[in-house]
Amino acid sequence: MSAPSNIRVAFYGDDFTGSTDVMEALTTDGLKTVLFLHPPTAEQLARYPQTQAFGIAGGSRAMSPEEMDRELPPAFEALKASGAPLLHYKVCSTFDSSPQIGSIGKAIEIGRRIFGDRPTPLVVGAPVLGRYVVFANLFARSGLDSEPSRLDRHSTMRCHPVTPMDESDLRIHLSRQTSLPIQLVDVLQLNPATAADARSLAQSATRAKPSPILLFDTLDESHLQAIGAIIEDLSSLSFPLFCVGSSGLEYALAAHHQNCKGGETSRRQEKPRPSPVRQLIAVSGSCSPVTHRQMERAAGHGFSLVTLPPTLFTDPERGSVERVVGEARAALVDGQSVILHTSLGPEDPRIAVLTKALACRESPAATAALIGSVLGQLMDGIATNSPDCRLVVCGGDTSTHVARALGIDALEFVAPMAPGSPLCRIHAPSRAVHGREIVFKGGQVGRDDFFQDVLAGGPPAS
Repeated sequence: MSAPSNIRVAFYGDDFTGSTDVMEALTTDGLKTVLFLHPPTAEQLARYPQTQAFGIAGGSRAMSPEEMDRELPPAFEALKASGAPLLHYKVCSTFDSSPQIGSIGKAIEIGRRIFGDRPTPLVVGAPVLGRYVVFANLFARSGLDSEPSRLDRHSTMRCHPVTPMDESDLRIHLSRQTSLPIQLVDVLQLNPATAADARSLAQSATRAKPSPILLFDTLDESHLQAIGAIIEDLSSLSFPLFCVGSSGLEYALAAHHQNCKGGETSRRQEKPRPSPVRQLIAVSGSCSPVTHRQMERAAGHGFSLVTLPPTLFTDPERGSVERVVGEARAALVDGQSVILHTSLGPEDPRIAVLTKALACRESPAATAALIGSVLGQLMDGIATNSPDCRLVVCGGDTSTHVARALGIDALEFVAPMAPGSPLCRIHAPSRAVHGREIVFKGGQVGRDDFFQDVLAGGPPAS
C-alpha cells in the first residue's frame, strides 16, 4: 500500500466499539480519521484525501492465539505500510483477555516480530471512560453512574462469560500471556515533580534487551499529559513506535498536545450537536448489567423491547427472522423506538441456553460472528424501510459482524454521544444504510439514559 504521507496514526482495534472509541479520540484531537472494516487499499485511502489517521476494526478480542496468528500479521503489515510514525494495537479498557482468548501478550509478541524489538508503551487507564490504573491495578466503573471497582471485584468483569478477571494487577495478568519483561511507570513517577525522571526512565528502556513492555499508571489528566510527552519522546527514538492500550493512549497524546504552547492545539474543533430524531432501531448482543439498566430505562420511556429467542441463532429459520422483523416494524409504525436483545443482564437464562447449544461446535470468535451476523441481518431488514431512524448496536464482541452484515466499508465520526461510543456516519455504497447515523456501544458504556441520549442527539449539557 502506497499511503498518503500525512497519515500520522494507524491502529487496529481488537473489537469494533473500541475502534470507534479511538476514532473519536483522534478526531477530537483534530486528526481527520476514517475507520475501515478491513485493511484498506491505496485506492480506498485515496477516497479520503484529507485523512490523517485510519483504523482497522478487528475482532481479535474473541480469538484464540492461533486465530490471532492468522488475523494480525496482515493487519499489522498494513499499518506498517502506511508510513505512520505511531502504530496502535487497541485493547479494551477493561483489558478483556486471557492466555486462551484475546491474548494481549500474544498480540504484543506478533507486533514485535513485525515492528522490531523496541519498548512497547502500554496505556490502559482512560479517566474519561471511568478507567484508572494505580500501582498497576486496574479499576473501572460499571457504567458512568457507579463508583470505580477493582477489576477482580468488578460486577461484570469478575464474572465475564469468556474472559473473567481474577487478577487486577495488570503485570500479573499480562505475565500469564507473555514472557516479555514488564516495567511499571507508576503514579509517583508521573507526578509533575518527577515527570522528567519518568521520561529518562522510559528512554533508558530503549537500551534494554529484550525491550520491556512499559505499563503506565493513569489516574488523572496530569498523568495523561506526562504519558503523552513520554510517548512522543519514544516515537522520536523508534520509528515506527508500536503501542498497545485503550483509547487512553490517544487521550494522553491529546492532553500533551493541549499542554504544549501553540503547536497542535489549534487542530481541535468543536463539533455541532446532532439534531434529535423521533425513533431508534437498536440491536443488543450485550449481557452487561449496564446495558440491562439502559434498556429498562428506555422501556420506561416508551421503547419497545423485542426478545430474541436462542433458537434464532441455533436454528435460524427464515420465518423466525421474518417474524422478528415484522414485530419490530409494527412497533415503529406505532411510533415507538425498538431494541432487539439477546439478554437482559448477566442472569438472563437465554445466555446459558445459547452457550450450551453453541459450545460444542463453535469457538468464542465463531459464536460472536454467528450472533453478530443474525443481529445485522435483523437490523438491515428493519432499517431498510425506516430511513429516518438512528441506529444503535450494543456489544463489542458482536459489533464487527453486525457492521459487516450491514455492508459497511468505513465509518467517520459525527459527534460525541457517550464516552468511547460516538455517533458515526456509515459509508456503505449501494446499501440502504449508506449515509445513515449509527452508534456502536460497548456493553458497559454510557449513562443509564443512554438510549434517550442518542434519541436526543446527546446527553444534556452539564
